[in-house]
Amino acid sequence: MDPTRTVTLPDLAATEALAARLAPLAQAGDAVLLEGPLGAGKSAFARAFLRRLAGDPGLEVPSPSFTLVQAYPLPGGGEAQHFDLYRLTGSGEVIELGWEEARRGIVLVEWPDRLGPLRPEGALAIAFAYGAQETERVAQISGWEARGA
Repeated sequence: MDPTRTVTLPDLAATEALAARLAPLAQAGDAVLLEGPLGAGKSAFARAFLRRLAGDPGLEVPSPSFTLVQAYPLPGGGEAQHFDLYRLTGSGEVIELGWEEARRGIVLVEWPDRLGPLRPEGALAIAFAYGAQETERVAQISGWEARGA
């Protein structure tokens, strides 16, 4: 099992920088699991991660809170999909969203506890929490150790 690393993110720019640093390590078939309470930085991280993957800093990346999943084509082929599972009750609903097909590309998942038995082995897991200051967040990161994450 990969060790867990704790990173203090003093502000939104630091969260975005972490996402930009990790995005180039992602490969087809990877999952990035984003945990934490509402407002802790999951969507901000996902937005910066997807912009870096797509090579487009201005890419529109809306939260998939209502659509549940958003797909993004990637340069050179392939696709990344951003799932927000907050409103789901279990893994059966995740399958209905096209989970198996999405796993051929890169998936980012907010509220991964809803995956149940579908939770991928070897995923990069990031648990966000509020820090001591208003804009500060703390990220506990595990996975992708062999890639230098």
